[in-house]
Amino acid sequence: MVFSSLEFIFLFLPLFLLIYYLLPLRGKNGFLFLGSLVFYGFGIEWNLYYMGLIIISVLLNFLAAKGIEHYRRKNRIRNGEENAEHKSAGEKTMLILGLCYDFGVLLFFKYAGFFMENLILPVGISFYTFQITSYLVDVYRRRTRAEQDMVRLGGYLTMFPQLIAGPIVTYSEVHKQFRRRRITLIGCNHGVQFFTLGLGFKVLLANQLGNLWEDIQTIGFESISTPLAWLGIVAYSLQIYFDFYGYSLMAVGLGKLLGFRIPDNFRQPYMSLSMTEFWRRWHITLGRWFREYVYIPLGGNRKGKVRRFFNLLIVWLLTGLWHGANWNFIFWGLFLFVILTVEKAGLLKVLERWKVVGHLYMCILIPVSWTLFAITDFFQLKVYLLKLFPFFAGSGGQAVVFAGDFEKYLGMYGVGLTVGLVCCTGFVEKIFIRWRNKFWMSFLLLCIFGASVYCMYKGLNDPFLYYRF
Repeated sequence: MVFSSLEFIFLFLPLFLLIYYLLPLRGKNGFLFLGSLVFYGFGIEWNLYYMGLIIISVLLNFLAAKGIEHYRRKNRIRNGEENAEHKSAGEKTMLILGLCYDFGVLLFFKYAGFFMENLILPVGISFYTFQITSYLVDVYRRRTRAEQDMVRLGGYLTMFPQLIAGPIVTYSEVHKQFRRRRITLIGCNHGVQFFTLGLGFKVLLANQLGNLWEDIQTIGFESISTPLAWLGIVAYSLQIYFDFYGYSLMAVGLGKLLGFRIPDNFRQPYMSLSMTEFWRRWHITLGRWFREYVYIPLGGNRKGKVRRFFNLLIVWLLTGLWHGANWNFIFWGLFLFVILTVEKAGLLKVLERWKVVGHLYMCILIPVSWTLFAITDFFQLKVYLLKLFPFFAGSGGQAVVFAGDFEKYLGMYGVGLTVGLVCCTGFVEKIFIRWRNKFWMSFLLLCIFGASVYCMYKGLNDPFLYYRF
């Protein structure tokens, strides 16, 4: 079950909210945990083994965090308050055991595909693993206290608005809301508005633009012209943005309906002047996770330039691996590392000073980076890159293409591409935020909702791209 489905919008969500609003706070937490497991059950087609994995994750990390605090108290009693900051062997052991389980399960299911066939990845495992490990590490670092109620921890980990594809929420961001939260009419109204806007981005833009990328794959990369190759990868770039951004907006909206504040995950990344800026604006919570739990613990930028670049290399290799068990993701991560290294070596100052140059630079670099991400077969990747840059192919490197293929598909998808390019500037969000309490905005959102429902009813809908990561 995904948010952009008739079953979720007209069956699961109304029934869930009806019961949720009638319950007291403690009942809400328990029902959120239960309802989220039901939502997840539909996503994994009621595979009891995968259901058991997420429940065991809640239980083991609940016990591991309590174990960390248990050994901390013993250490304080034994050594006194003056040595309380020292981490005891027991604390470290409980942390290591918890992390070994969390990452062991993730590594097995996500990367055993390098060696095994027919191994299905449990939906959302990357997101909920990163989320629960952040909780455990924060308890170890004493940034947050260990949760004493397993139902609250279970509700945090499995909260259905962000269970499948993020944003990655840290426990410190929501732990107070599990103990005390307000649900207001204004909050619910804003939640419905955010959900509707995200639904429109997903169904009316991402899905329709994705059809162009599918058409190009059906034709075959060898048979398309260079202009159509650029048109196709621009369409994919817009598709993946509005797919994931739409999901994140829906997650924020659903969080408001439940009384939670879920963090923003995007800030108009396609308006960036550099790849460095882009990755501060794209999938913000993932970047934050790698910064807080990988880059800084490795030393960050505190140990000289050589160590800083080594730390960046590790982060981007892991970022590539996080996205999937294919070599193209590793190549994609290395490519981004090289670009970011060049920018930090001096190019960044030029791009920030000459904004026109920065935007032109990103107009080329963003589609190229998504080409490396989208095409998993290296031979086909080479073919597509040579279509984008035919001057590298040499004489005879271009296959015969159908005359007028660019004009044909531009005519079919030109309106959608234009709307997508306008929407990725942030112009739509500014209008939405400024005028969202006006009647005409409510009418417009109602039209967006109706059009989205119609497309879903006609079967013009696809799962979220990030559903598989």
